[in-house]
Amino acid sequence: MPDTAESRGESPEKEQPRRRQARGERRIAQLLEAAASVFCTTGYTAASTNAIAREAGVSPGTLYQFFPNKEAIAIELGGRLMHEMRETYGEALTPVDPATPLEEAVDAAVDRLIAFNCEHPVFFALMHGPDIPGRIAEQHDALHTTLLSRIEDVLISFLPAAPPADLTRTAHMCFGIYKSGLELILGHEGAERDAYVQELKDVLIRYLEPLAGDRLGKG
Repeated sequence: MPDTAESRGESPEKEQPRRRQARGERRIAQLLEAAASVFCTTGYTAASTNAIAREAGVSPGTLYQFFPNKEAIAIELGGRLMHEMRETYGEALTPVDPATPLEEAVDAAVDRLIAFNCEHPVFFALMHGPDIPGRIAEQHDALHTTLLSRIEDVLISFLPAAPPADLTRTAHMCFGIYKSGLELILGHEGAERDAYVQELKDVLIRYLEPLAGDRLGKG
């Protein structure tokens, strides 16, 4: 039996709004995907709604049915990306067993975070641009604060005796190293990208090993 409103005991009047909503959601996804491509290519400042519509293969009028301007598109895209990023760092930056080798912990965290950014390069382009919308900047600042807190949660397993101020400073340094490495990683592809990922891991491990020396000596 065909899957129709009548076969489900529903009226056609209820079915039509759902279909329109589904079409609208697909169109929004199409526009956001196009915006991500344009933002990566030109940056947020130089991007335009006309360029986004052209990339999506629709008219500017169709775009304006869903978004009033470029900022609204960026805010929607940024919000969705930050939601995914929170899930990613929730998996990547969980407290580790004190018996976990430092190298293993660094590998796991870096691999997950790098994979997200390589899958969504627009995240870096949008979040680190000079003229991102204020609402995105505020959300990114909140994300940054939470991310640093999660890094501290991981570090405490390796630096159990570190004073809070030292732990915070170390977390900031790790995050700074990661962000610098990420920009280089995203600028390369293939084997060269893999090599930069390994370089980033090596730098983090060599930075943290002396700080965690006492703990590692007991292992």
